[in-house]
Amino acid sequence: MSHTCGFVAIVGRPNVGKSTLMNRILGQKVSITSRRPQTTRHQVMGIKTEGDAQFIYVDTPGMHIMGKDRNKAINRFMNQAASQALRDVDCVVFIIDRTRWTAEDQVVLDKLAHVQAPVILAINKVDWLEDKASLLPWLEQVSAKREFAAILPLSAKHGTNVPELEAEVARYLPESIHYYPEDQITDRSQRFLAAELVREKVMRQLGDELPYQMTVEIEEFRDEGRVIHISALILVERQGQKKILIGESGERIKKIGREARLEMERALGAKVMLNLWVKVKRGWSDDDRALKSLGYDLD
Repeated sequence: MSHTCGFVAIVGRPNVGKSTLMNRILGQKVSITSRRPQTTRHQVMGIKTEGDAQFIYVDTPGMHIMGKDRNKAINRFMNQAASQALRDVDCVVFIIDRTRWTAEDQVVLDKLAHVQAPVILAINKVDWLEDKASLLPWLEQVSAKREFAAILPLSAKHGTNVPELEAEVARYLPESIHYYPEDQITDRSQRFLAAELVREKVMRQLGDELPYQMTVEIEEFRDEGRVIHISALILVERQGQKKILIGESGERIKKIGREARLEMERALGAKVMLNLWVKVKRGWSDDDRALKSLGYDLD
């Protein structure tokens, strides 16, 4: 029997559940999640091998409209990273949120106009719909927006219809050798995952209080077998943000560190010794050179 292998871009506006869907498909966390839009900032690859088929999913930052609060180098980077993922893929999963169509959904749809690959429309969070009867007329409405390969209502969080989505995607995988070993789950390093887990805990704790001018840099990652020593630097842009992040008597940063460490131990399968520092680096989010040095690099 022939082998199949293909790339699948998961795209959509911010906060529609792209990362949740990929984690659900893979059965473990590869992309971080929070309730805040624009949690995902990089392309993150998730690899699933089932028998003769290998699916290479690419989770992407939410495509968004540039504006007053979203007009920085990091916003341009995220939009470019999402657009770049559409090149040379075998299938696209376009996620929207229930029965809402926004200007940013339209931005994504416009980007897809030039894509040759089949596009599957996934309508997420249908478990939240109070009026299930509203779904049918909505399906008719969105099906007129372009020719979709399939339209599937699903719940990424609970897994409803996710196997059906995977079966649909499998139809578009070309015959090919597998590009990755069957036990490999992602192309990202443990170092990258550690930084992302710290950032996730900050966003979950301080999403409303701390704007997006925050990133995490791993300064030390030393694997001694049973114990991994990690030192992470949390960068913010203003002194007031540093104060919020540390919290009274350092309680908030301790809680962030504790939650991140526990999640790292689960993900890395070893005891983790985690040290966190907070540093002010003014203007990093609007400085292309600073972004590149912090790993925001499309190459």
